[in-house]
Amino acid sequence: MGDEPRETRVRSAGRILLVDARSRVLLLSCRDPSRPEDGSWWFTPGGGAEAGESVEDAARREALEETGLDVRALGAPVHRRHASFDFEGVHYEQDDVFYLVRVHSHEVDCAALTDDERRVMTGHRWWAEDELATTDETVYPAELLDVLRAAGAFVGDAT
Repeated sequence: MGDEPRETRVRSAGRILLVDARSRVLLLSCRDPSRPEDGSWWFTPGGGAEAGESVEDAARREALEETGLDVRALGAPVHRRHASFDFEGVHYEQDDVFYLVRVHSHEVDCAALTDDERRVMTGHRWWAEDELATTDETVYPAELLDVLRAAGAFVGDAT
């Protein structure tokens, strides 16, 4: 097995539920190099707030870094959750705040990824509702499909 966590970080994170006009959500793929036996998983764009940064600003910054999308207006959060996880030898206690962002379409641009993000991220993909409902792959948060449905992500058009 991989390394046991050496420290605990408590933080807040802003996350984006990016949904296009075809009612698909963008997810990123990641792996933990310290635990290759865990394989990879899918997650929403976003990440931890830096010192003095709001979760809204963290969500905007991470969306730009991870997807190339400059998000200006976020609106009210559509979901909140507490996550407890280990990653690269660190234990995280993280409060996630999720924002629904609709776009007509978006070509993902990973040019602004940090060196750390480049090391752990393995790809991206737009997922339809039925694909999320039937996948055997690991997706975080586990309740993502219910969150998207409750937020009305699969209804309407971003045009």
